This record gives sequence, C-alpha cells and structure tokens, in this order.
Amino acid sequence: MFRRPILIAALLAWLPAAQAQLPEPVAALLASANIPDDAMSALVMRGDRTLVSHIAARPMQPASTMKLVTTMVGLEQLGPVFKGRTELRTSAEVVKGVLQGDLVLRGGADPDLSGEVLQRMLQALRNQGIRTIKGNLVLDRRLFNPARLDIGVPPFDEYPEAYYNVIPDALMVNKNMLQIDMRASATGMQLAMEPALERVAIRSGMTLIEADCAKWEDGWKAPEVTRARDGRLEVVLHGTFPKNCARSYSINVIDRQDYVDRLFRITWKKLGGVIRGETVDGEAPADSRLLAAHASRALPEIIRDINKPSDNALARTLFLSLGTLAPDALSGSSPIPGVATETTIIRSDLAVREWMRRHAIDDAGMVLENGSGLSRLERISPLQMAGVLQAGLHSNWAPEFLASLPIVAVDGTMRKRLHDSAAAARARMKTGTLRNVVAIAGYVPDASGQQCVVVAMINSDLVGDGKGRAVLDALVDWVARSGI
Repeated sequence: MFRRPILIAALLAWLPAAQAQLPEPVAALLASANIPDDAMSALVMRGDRTLVSHIAARPMQPASTMKLVTTMVGLEQLGPVFKGRTELRTSAEVVKGVLQGDLVLRGGADPDLSGEVLQRMLQALRNQGIRTIKGNLVLDRRLFNPARLDIGVPPFDEYPEAYYNVIPDALMVNKNMLQIDMRASATGMQLAMEPALERVAIRSGMTLIEADCAKWEDGWKAPEVTRARDGRLEVVLHGTFPKNCARSYSINVIDRQDYVDRLFRITWKKLGGVIRGETVDGEAPADSRLLAAHASRALPEIIRDINKPSDNALARTLFLSLGTLAPDALSGSSPIPGVATETTIIRSDLAVREWMRRHAIDDAGMVLENGSGLSRLERISPLQMAGVLQAGLHSNWAPEFLASLPIVAVDGTMRKRLHDSAAAARARMKTGTLRNVVAIAGYVPDASGQQCVVVAMINSDLVGDGKGRAVLDALVDWVARSGI
C-alpha cells in the first residue's frame, strides 16, 4: 500500500477540472487486457488545466521515465556546459624519459572515456618524452563515495552481463564492455573480442544447433571468466548458437580493475611504453600535476544519449554526478573529489529533492535509488512527474531538454510506436518498461497545437505482450486528437 503524499496547494489546484474517468479508448483497452483500472495512474494537463487525472497523486514504479527527473535536474543543477573529465596526473619527476614514480589515472565521471580516448591521452605522455613509468598505475575513482558501487550488489535480473545492467563508477573506460563477434559455420565457431586486453582471451563453450539466426539469444547463457595462476583471464561463452550465423554482442564480464589495467598496459605497450609497477587503487596527491586530460561532450549531448535510447549507465552516472559537487560550485563547474563524507547517492537524492521543492513540487512519497528507473524501489507519482515536465517547459534549458526526448514514430524508444497517430512526428515522449511496469511521460501537442503534459504508469503483471503499451499509446493518441 502506497502512502498518499500531501501535495502543496499549487499542485492540488490542477485537479478540480479533471474528468472523473479515463478516456473511453484507454478504459476499453484496459478492460480487454483484464488490467484493473486501479493499476494505472495518469495525468494529462494543457497549461494549468487538467484534462485527465486518474489516481494521479499515487507513487508508482516509473521504470525509465525516472530518467526525466535525472536529466531535468541535471541540466538545471549542473548547467548546459557541464562536462565529465578524466586526468593523468603525477607527483614524480621525469628523468631521461623515465617517470620516477606513480602515474595516476583520475576519473571524473567522463561518459565519453573510451579506449581511443585513453590512447590519445597516453600518446600525450609519449609526446612529453615519457617512455617508462617506474612506479604504479594508480586508479583514482574517489569522485564517488563509495568508489565501487558495484561490489557486493546482487544482480538486478538474470542478465548481469548486459549493458543495461552496468553499475557505473567515476572511471569507466568503454563502459567496461567487451564487444564479442561470433561467427559460426556448420561445423565450428570463430570469436573475436574488442578491445584487445593484455593477457585476456576468449573461448567458445557453446553448442552449435540448427536454429533461426534471428533468435540466437534464445540459447544464450551467462558467460564466465576464469583466472589462471599466472593472472591470465579467459572469457568462456556458454549456451547454444545457430549454425551458419554471425552476430555481435557486448558483455560486461571483466572486473573493472582488470579491464582498465589490461587495456592501459596493452595500449601503452603499443605506443612503445614500459610500466614497471603494479595497478592499484588510490588517490591523486594534492601536489600532483596534470600531464594529460580529456573532457566529455557537454551535458545537452549526453542527456540526448540518455533519454532517446534510455541508457541506464549514463543516467546513473549523471545522477551520481549531482552528488559530487560542492554546494557553491554547481552550475558549469567540474566535480570536486572528496567534498563530502556522505555517500554520493544520499547527496544526489538530496539534490533532486531540493530542486523539486524550489519548483513547488512536493517530494513526499518519491523514492530514488539510482535515477535511471532500473529499480524495484523507485517511486514517483504522475503528479510529481508532471511537475518536473512543467518545470522543463519553463526552464532556461527547455530547448535542450525537449531535444533529448524520443520523437514519436521517429527515433529513440518511440520510433516503432504510433505511426498512424496524430501524435506521430509531433509528440516527444520518454518510455519506461520493466517486467511488470509500462510508463510514458512527456509532451503531446493537441489537435490545435497546444502543448500538453502527459504522464501515465501501469504497474501490473498483466502488462506483457504489448497490452500495457497499447493502453498508453491510446492515451497519447487521444490527447493528440483532442482540443479541436
């Protein structure tokens, strides 16, 4: 049973004009799917007028529509020029091409940190005459507290190796993914792995079968990683795979300490460099100097990559970034390591709630876990979500925010939906899906061109097979045709 939040007067003022029932096409689809009316909460507003309000104050599981909260608050709190930053630092001197101490790779929640970026940063070291690193490679993830949020966390579902399940840290290269190229003939299988990692190999333990190549994932089983006594790693694929089939798939199976260590070493070696020390966790000394740096794209580009494809790892990184800044260093500033003793998640949660209160949105009943919606715990009401969307329309960064949302029937997670609707190519909607959740939230112009805020969430085990999605699409279509 959810606790009904006590909403401030400004939000309650939206409700009196609401129609008592859901639109007939929506109610009919709910009934045909045997989904109870009270499994759905919805709110539709045109300006200050409420068109539909159905249990709108009840906190619901929002799935990925929660990304709207993270990206809107992120834009306003961090600013449109905010960028993540990765640095190579040292306190050691360089003598005749030898760095006499440790090299620190410091993470700054850089969502664009890739193997190619790392290579360019290391090439900058070679350009400065550094050939040998005498000390250790120190990996500094301490922008987030704790530095490794992934350790000890149980899998969200049966696919922990999938990209959507990646738990970020402040120093992730390639989002910790390995791209596996699988090519099977009638008698054998060839594998290739990208990027190459120092002393990491891949092997197939899969059984080739007669099956539809398009359904290859039906036989997929979680890979495993084995470690030899000499430190070598082997990625072993399991399950079945169709004969005469070729597919590529990205997996998260290498511990991120191993991943960065082995990618660094093989890249440095290719550039003609030598490293004598080990790879260890640590922190950049206060007196360290900058050797090379990389800054990510600006935040508006990142939030497009969050909302259009519904990228969980990027959303979680942005949510955590909200908790890494000093209170007087928010807009457009770089993250400041070690600014707080509280966990980063607690500080991020507080940052979101403070923003909502400043915008007269009551946060009672809202539950934040990671800001991406990939959670069984997160809750937000349609009334609260509509408040975020209304604030988005009046934000200085409204163009950047709206541009991040999927365009109905055109791109992102809405590209295959509502092609025959009046909302096609006009509405901008964020979707959300979990096993027992479908949700949608965003902006729908009505038939007269007036912008409407639309939020709807269904929490039920009966939403599968497209039934729940059809209900939500019917609501969006109804709004787009209304107002004549």
